Amino acid sequence: EGATALLEVQVVGAASKVQAQTLAKSVVCSNLTKAAIAGHDANWGRIVCAMGYSGASFEPEKVDIFFESIAGKIQIIQDGAAVAYSEAEATKILSCPEVKVTADIKMGTETGTAWGCDLTHGYIDINADYRS
Repeated sequence: EGATALLEVQVVGAASKVQAQTLAKSVVCSNLTKAAIAGHDANWGRIVCAMGYSGASFEPEKVDIFFESIAGKIQIIQDGAAVAYSEAEATKILSCPEVKVTADIKMGTETGTAWGCDLTHGYIDINADYRS
């Protein structure tokens, strides 16, 4: 229904499964994150923002974030700060039909995973014209 990419978000290093799952679900359900994936945009701020409004506690200054697909893997945040990375490489990774975002929050040993899809113009067109 207009989706072009499967999005997997995995939160590792959580203090509890509930914390990990809550953070992962918040990221995968974020329209801003979904739109960034559709646009092949390595906008890590949208991911951290979605984690922030999840209601689960975490320390943003400890977070590491990675993007991964069949095209490779790239780290975009280390200890809450942007790291030098190739925009071209990030775009290549995010252009694949299956994209994984991993966030290591370094608070424990628990993991949570959530799945969703990107948010494209096609999705909007299909659903806006659904009854027309």
